[in-house]
Amino acid sequence: MTCKPVQSSILALALVCLVACDSGSPTSPSTPVTPAPPGASAVLVGAGDIAECGVPGAAATAQLLDGLSGTVVALGDLAYPDGSPANYGDCFAPTWGRHKSRIRPVPGNHDYQTTGAAGYFAYFGSQAGAAGEGYYSFQAGTWLVVALNSNIPMGVGSAQYQWLQRELSSTARQCTAALMHYPRYTSGPNGDNPQVWPIFELLYTSGVDIVLSGHDHVYERFAPQDTSGRADLARGVRQFVVGTGGAPLYEFGAPRPNSEVRIRSWGVLRLNLESGRYAWEFVPVPGGDRDAGLDQCHQP
Repeated sequence: MTCKPVQSSILALALVCLVACDSGSPTSPSTPVTPAPPGASAVLVGAGDIAECGVPGAAATAQLLDGLSGTVVALGDLAYPDGSPANYGDCFAPTWGRHKSRIRPVPGNHDYQTTGAAGYFAYFGSQAGAAGEGYYSFQAGTWLVVALNSNIPMGVGSAQYQWLQRELSSTARQCTAALMHYPRYTSGPNGDNPQVWPIFELLYTSGVDIVLSGHDHVYERFAPQDTSGRADLARGVRQFVVGTGGAPLYEFGAPRPNSEVRIRSWGVLRLNLESGRYAWEFVPVPGGDRDAGLDQCHQP
């Protein structure tokens, strides 16, 4: 089953299409959603695993971005095969590169196949945070967004962990999203990534609402869950795997617990972030399945 929008607004789409498709099984938001009060809103749109010369996917998803407003989030492995300056110039720049001024990236493992992710940091400059670190934060409307580097140490006591701990404890906020390349959980062929567990635990205990990742070249949405992968509708982190930016797609393995939707199509995820709530829409290239819905942020 594929959701059919009746108008272009993501919130309208979410309200008329609170089911999503993975093998014909409908799903719905984890908690009842009440109207949000007027306030600043923002849009994030993007994916990871993007540009490989000779593969048409990046051009197709860049064309989707042409018609979508908002801050573009690029979730790692942005220029194949090794994130070199040539890969960025030849493969990324002609496609997603035309949206460079509004991109907030995180690096992936392929970016680090060039020593120190030098091609990545040279291409994005200050947009990617401090060279050699690659983690930073920004505001999206009333939301805090933390961009993390899952290719450098993330354990308790690491510089990145301590920075994130300070960021999450010192910022007045209600809703928070995190970006990082490696997903904690995935039904894709690369499997779960236990090395990000300390950071994921910190995100969970700090009340972060959603995490966007890539790495597996599929789209997958999880129900909110805790650090042990158990469903937690009250305080859990909702994870999206969006490795659908244009690199060759993968096949799914056995579904992980709490996996709600799995789509194998190039496309981008669009998030509408409002005060106290968020709505999502996976926008595929023509012929792909859509996923849409909305949910509340955690209560402060």
